[in-house]
Amino acid sequence: MGGYMDSTTNTYPKDLEALLGFLPDLSPNDRSIIERAYYRAETAHETQKRKSGEPYFIHCVAVASILAELRLDAEVIAAGLLHDVVEDTPTTTEELRAEFGTTIAKLVDGVTKLTNLPKDQNGLKSDSNRQAKTAESFRKMLLTMDDDVRVVIVKLADRLHNMRTLGYMPQHKQKRTAQETLDIFAPLANRLGIWQIKWELEDLSFRYLQPDAYRGIAKSLDERRASREEYVKTVAEVLRTELAKYDITTAQISARPKHIYSIYKKMKRKDLPLDQIYDVRALRVIVDEDPHCYVVLGIVHRLWRPIQGEFDDYIAAPKDNFYRSLHTAVMDKQGKTLEVQIRTRKMHEDAEYGIAAHWRYKEGRGSGKKDKGFEERVAYLRRLMNFNPDKDEEDATTFMSQVREEVFEDRVYAFTPQGDIIDLPVGATPVDFAYWIHTEIGHRCRGARIHGKLVPLNHRLKTGDQVEIMTSKRGGPSMDWLNQDLGYVKTSRARSKIRHWFRQQNRDEHITMGRSALERELKRLGVLDKLSYDAITHLMGYEKLEDLLAAIGAGDVNGSGITQKILEDERRKREEAKTELEKFKPRVRQNMVSDASQGVHIMGTGGLLVNMARCCSPTAGDDIIGYVTRGYGVTVHRVDCVNVHAISDTERLVEVSWGSVSEEHTYIVPIEVLAQDREGLLRDISTVIADEKINITMVEVVTRQQIATLYISLELRNNHQLLLVLDKIECIASVHEARRVNPG
Repeated sequence: MGGYMDSTTNTYPKDLEALLGFLPDLSPNDRSIIERAYYRAETAHETQKRKSGEPYFIHCVAVASILAELRLDAEVIAAGLLHDVVEDTPTTTEELRAEFGTTIAKLVDGVTKLTNLPKDQNGLKSDSNRQAKTAESFRKMLLTMDDDVRVVIVKLADRLHNMRTLGYMPQHKQKRTAQETLDIFAPLANRLGIWQIKWELEDLSFRYLQPDAYRGIAKSLDERRASREEYVKTVAEVLRTELAKYDITTAQISARPKHIYSIYKKMKRKDLPLDQIYDVRALRVIVDEDPHCYVVLGIVHRLWRPIQGEFDDYIAAPKDNFYRSLHTAVMDKQGKTLEVQIRTRKMHEDAEYGIAAHWRYKEGRGSGKKDKGFEERVAYLRRLMNFNPDKDEEDATTFMSQVREEVFEDRVYAFTPQGDIIDLPVGATPVDFAYWIHTEIGHRCRGARIHGKLVPLNHRLKTGDQVEIMTSKRGGPSMDWLNQDLGYVKTSRARSKIRHWFRQQNRDEHITMGRSALERELKRLGVLDKLSYDAITHLMGYEKLEDLLAAIGAGDVNGSGITQKILEDERRKREEAKTELEKFKPRVRQNMVSDASQGVHIMGTGGLLVNMARCCSPTAGDDIIGYVTRGYGVTVHRVDCVNVHAISDTERLVEVSWGSVSEEHTYIVPIEVLAQDREGLLRDISTVIADEKINITMVEVVTRQQIATLYISLELRNNHQLLLVLDKIECIASVHEARRVNPG
């Protein structure tokens, strides 16, 4: 090992010959660069082995071959061969610079610095040091992309070969690596437009993360391959004959490759079985000129009936990664569905190779020459990095949230009334839209219209929505926008701006606003008179009540966080009481009787009926107590019920607790809704309740001076479900307040 080309036979090693075979038009100088890199890496890794037992150098050649298949330039392929020599051998960057020049040394150094990318995002620990390190890895990756995107392309090729050989790793490492690949590397390849790498990374990750689902789809596709290929061949011939009538004779018509993970996602998203997924049978048509794409589209729609809602024009409105193509789905006379993609050769090259197409090897073109498409892509990457939260907000969590939203999440494309495209993550709302346009528009946002129709501010935008933001002349954001349960804000950008606005207000105003928000949340929870402010202050980890109120007013603490803390504290107290009871009163546990119909345990009694008190309507999660009623068994009240406090014969009170409450247990809970009276109010409230799959047992409406008070009894499983539906009712237009009716 370690020798150069055999001068007597004028032959190369087989793997080097195969590598060079991808680039038959290499110049002598470029061929020399790749040859020298090959033998340098072979010598450096001579004694190293992979987990499979194979020579480590095989991995280096495989990475370079992936880059060569993309027809990247000689410098990138050389960097692929050498990408691990600095990290895994005594070779230094300076030595590479002296031997191969600055560019290749810089590429290898960049790949080396990307070795510690963040792990599975869903499993990140809360430790601040870990988050800071992860955020720094993100920053490093983005800065490297801005400096020379080829570094990330080499890293993607490295990850692709590691995924191809992942079977030699332990199972827990397989899943961890696959999840990391699906969370970071596949979306990154998609953002860079490198479809060839993107789809294979997704399929390989899916194979290890959900092997049963992967095998099921793969087996089904394989079983139908013969009939599918015959069908596609037939329709391709029909289409080719029709195109010839319009002098489109050079079109390439072929079956489109099937990607298992994309089929799986479509099955889940549309809740359809495999045989109803359109792109299982798929055709790709590649033509010479842009106008031909639309001619072909018209012919396809004339030959077969187009399926409504399944047409996308990514030529007129390209995706954010600059992907351009026409997509349509049609149905033939036998009812079989077929997906058709139509694009030009240039569009196809961009779709398959993305930003890597700029460096595809072409004789006479230097890598330093910049084309318009390349500049647009680099500008896009820079735009992703330009946003920084306000300096006092720029922590690891905020930064990582921003990067995940901008780089890794699926997108929606909405329009301003002037026709400008606004690119936002899926789930974004009109509030996010407003803050994207301008911070002040976000602050003064009071309403929104989509296609001229009023929508709530927590409405989820869809691609194609034309959004008009309605603003006030003065004022600021609402505290409720920071409550994640209410769904007003999706993006870290908007959330950061809102928090910064509240932080800039006077502390006295914060305290006043915080007190109002806290009272409203406690009232909604039904514990306003039960918990002291001092107890809540301690529970939330603050020393002074004013500090807590100021934090609430500034947006650092929101209502859902307070609610969660109170519920967690109540659960903890119940568990502690249960532990103490088991420790000091073992006999009581022997006398515990469960009433399965109501989901409660009754201490020290047996054979009694259990009824839920109508005066306070307890539901699972409330603190409760029992009262023995002659002839009626045990009536269960909330502990804070006024009727319980009025009982003089306290010996008839018995200890009760919630048992194993199943989905079958439901409890009648009355709520009160205060709203501006309008047409359709009751319908809108009923729809929200029905959407939560909650049954209404009683409704009473009282209207005075255009103010409607609705008394509604709901059939609920627990108090968490109650809080959720109250939050959603308060989001309805003209509703001022929704709360649980307090006992008595």
